[in-house]
Amino acid sequence: MSSQILKRLIAAVVFIIMGIFTASAVPNIEIAWVSAILLLTIYLFVFEVVSVDVAAISIMVLLGVTTLLAPLMGLEAGLVDTRHLFDGFASNAVMSIIAVMVIGAGLDRTGIMGKVAAFILKSGGTSEKRIIPIISSTVAIISSFMQNVGAAALFLPVVSRISARSGLPMSRLLMPMGFCAILGGTVSMVGSSPLILLNDLILTSNKALPVDQQMETWGLFSVTPIGLALVATGIVYFILTGRFVLPSQAKDDGATATHTMSYFRDVYGIDYDLFEVQVPADSPLVGKLLDDIEHDERIRVIAALRGSDDLRIGPGGLARDVGIEGGSVLGILATEKNIRKFVEHYGLVLRGNLETFSESLAATKAGIAEVVIPPGSKLIGKSARDIWMRKTYGIAMVAMHRVGETLREGDGIRDMPLQAGDTLVVHTTWDALSRLEKDRNFVVVTTEYPHEDLRPHKIGYALLFFSIALSMVLFTDLRLSVALLTGAMGMVLSGVLTIDEAYEAVSWKTVFLLASLIPLGLAVETSGTAKWIAEQVVGLVGGAEPWVIQASIAALATFFTLVMSNVGATVLLVPLAVNVALQVGANPAIYALTVAIATSNSFLIPTHQVNALIMGPGGYRVPDFMRAGGIMTVLFLVVMMLMMGLVF
Repeated sequence: MSSQILKRLIAAVVFIIMGIFTASAVPNIEIAWVSAILLLTIYLFVFEVVSVDVAAISIMVLLGVTTLLAPLMGLEAGLVDTRHLFDGFASNAVMSIIAVMVIGAGLDRTGIMGKVAAFILKSGGTSEKRIIPIISSTVAIISSFMQNVGAAALFLPVVSRISARSGLPMSRLLMPMGFCAILGGTVSMVGSSPLILLNDLILTSNKALPVDQQMETWGLFSVTPIGLALVATGIVYFILTGRFVLPSQAKDDGATATHTMSYFRDVYGIDYDLFEVQVPADSPLVGKLLDDIEHDERIRVIAALRGSDDLRIGPGGLARDVGIEGGSVLGILATEKNIRKFVEHYGLVLRGNLETFSESLAATKAGIAEVVIPPGSKLIGKSARDIWMRKTYGIAMVAMHRVGETLREGDGIRDMPLQAGDTLVVHTTWDALSRLEKDRNFVVVTTEYPHEDLRPHKIGYALLFFSIALSMVLFTDLRLSVALLTGAMGMVLSGVLTIDEAYEAVSWKTVFLLASLIPLGLAVETSGTAKWIAEQVVGLVGGAEPWVIQASIAALATFFTLVMSNVGATVLLVPLAVNVALQVGANPAIYALTVAIATSNSFLIPTHQVNALIMGPGGYRVPDFMRAGGIMTVLFLVVMMLMMGLVF
């Protein structure tokens, strides 16, 4: 922690020096202040002093406060008119993103994704070279109409099922799926936040441009040829080089028994079994709390019967402060060595098989499962102990897989702050796991368990309203947000989703991040800051060809999206790209599109939400991303530039 603080302090000093230097070089005080706020934004995003949405909202508020502080700052007026400060929340981009998330949730709720998985299993067989193209192209198509992290999250359980039944390791399937989910976001103008945002940024830029330089907005499928070429490149790349760049793991032996104890022994090296012990009245264990024994004895209590009818299992049942009474019966997960040591230590009676819990812990009622902590989870930074995980969610964590290492009971896993991408191996009832699938703090990987909470009888309505929304986008002049909201509300009114489920489907963090950054883009453009930076860039590249300058902007966008939000990178760079294009006599709309596409070039390190999501289940490490993603990054830039030259 102290090392991280030191890095932030050193970086802060560097950014302050850069700010002072910039202030001395800019032509006026307004550009100086906007440049300072830009540097502050980049610093907050790169070093994550606070979460990106908090940083964005803070910057928006700061821009508003400049109206009050203008005299002290040497300004005639605030950097952004407060009457337009919150326009981002009513923007076409924000409302479109909300609608896309709701439509995606509706399609998932009806079980359409399960049918897709069944088709893949039927068509792909057990060949990696057949399954990867089918999975990757399917996810890319889905990602082209909804948020890529949402498409990846929906397909994570599907890939888990396919991996188990085909015998192919998850590590061979998840990275191609994740990369193509990102690439799929470039196939349509609603596939990624930067592309959804682009037309709004173009309209904002038009306010500062002469009539003869006004840009036209892009249509829904304007980027489709480029996106399809990028997706095809990703698929061919993994087919040809997958065996070299993807981590190699042996196939799972018990491929047909997906989430059994043997599966977890093979994947995580967990040799736990389920035991039942009785606590005699004179045992020294009587009076102790679960918290007193589990860590030291390296066991996990998953069920308890106190008295004749006090059965404790599932949410609200067991917690670390539950006391052990004489005559109690405990259901325990542990290795045989540790359970025998525990029984001997406290004079307990080890039963030969399950008697008390034969029904409540039967395979049809409970079992072992995998869940992943996704980016954006409210649990990140908190430990299982902090949130009382077993009591609150009904999941007893028995192991944690983080960056290639599996930690077990006795290694302090319940005291470790959770991180995005952590895979938790838990024991839970299937009812609790089913409820967990609706909780945005988790992504449930395990799918092979007895549950049914889908609404297959609503498939017709889901497809109908999805088709209506798509038709309105394609064949009418209605605004994108209105067309998509028509489909979203149709799903709610027809019962595909409840309104509460629709609210839960929306990533409000993304919404606030996007809406809060729009005023910053306005300030950069209207203050002349973007034009000034563009002039400096043009001065550096000299008399280079326009395509060289365009490629430089694409590379800059690629770098920015690796270290900050792709939305933030788009907001910062689109005004710059527009002004550079005007300086060199190129088409500003094409340069703006270059930025919006290049911000999907996020493969080199696992900072993108999709990459963070698949890191745990795939057992990936950072070098895995650098090896596979490094080549993909270069291919992305080359193919994008070639296709843009051909299409436009």
